[in-house]
Amino acid sequence: MIDRATVVGLLRPAVTLLRLLAAREVADFAEWYRAGAEYTDRVADGMDFDRAGADATGADPVADPSETLAALREGRTDVPPETARVVAATYLGDADFGRPFLAYTPGWYRLALAAPVALAARRLRRVAAPFRERVAAAGDDGRLDASTVPAFSAPSDLPIDADAVVAVRDGGGFEAFERSFVLADAVLHTEWFAHVAAAAGITVPQDLIDRTIHESAAHYTGGRESLSPDVRRFQRLLFADDAWVRDVDTSYRLNSALFGVWERILREERRRLDRASRN
Repeated sequence: MIDRATVVGLLRPAVTLLRLLAAREVADFAEWYRAGAEYTDRVADGMDFDRAGADATGADPVADPSETLAALREGRTDVPPETARVVAATYLGDADFGRPFLAYTPGWYRLALAAPVALAARRLRRVAAPFRERVAAAGDDGRLDASTVPAFSAPSDLPIDADAVVAVRDGGGFEAFERSFVLADAVLHTEWFAHVAAAAGITVPQDLIDRTIHESAAHYTGGRESLSPDVRRFQRLLFADDAWVRDVDTSYRLNSALFGVWERILREERRRLDRASRN
């Protein structure tokens, strides 16, 4: 089992998440949106995905978020409906990310993070609401669903034996916790990116999404030795969410040891995939 010192070291910093709860208004979440937009932009560029932009004019609040950020920093919600769709998709994707993520992790970790994750989700949904309403009021072009909460995969939804996930999650020790964390992120950040990309006019082949989830679930539970080259490339870019963690930690002055643990785990996996790509 995981030792007491490690548990205490992880649980105590969870309190620093409460500092995020001081963020309540639209302006407070401007840097949150910026971090998500920059992450989405890096992955899309790295994969050379086709980008039509968020609307018929090619406006792209992900590749060029300056006007969107200016509005958010002023607390304004009167952005174009197409931009509002991307902002709502980003906030709502983050709001619904935490709960399914915890389902992949050991019970002691779920217990420690459940309350702050739920509170953060409520704040994100509240700040997303006026943007989602703006999209609905304007009449959508068929992509309104991209602004709703995405359907993240629970462990039981994965295309592998459910016992394989349980074995990773409940294996005991810090190494098992890290494995469960990487498994959760490999699946869920793929789905998060697909969700935001759909709102932003970024074309992500559905076959790639399906194969990435299937191969990653098998790989990170020990049922597959390696990822196919295009899936490995995609995951290497997606695991750059260590930069997102660092960005949020810095922007909101959290100085969080917990965020430091997350960043290290993600960075190490990204570097491992990078080495595998060069071999």
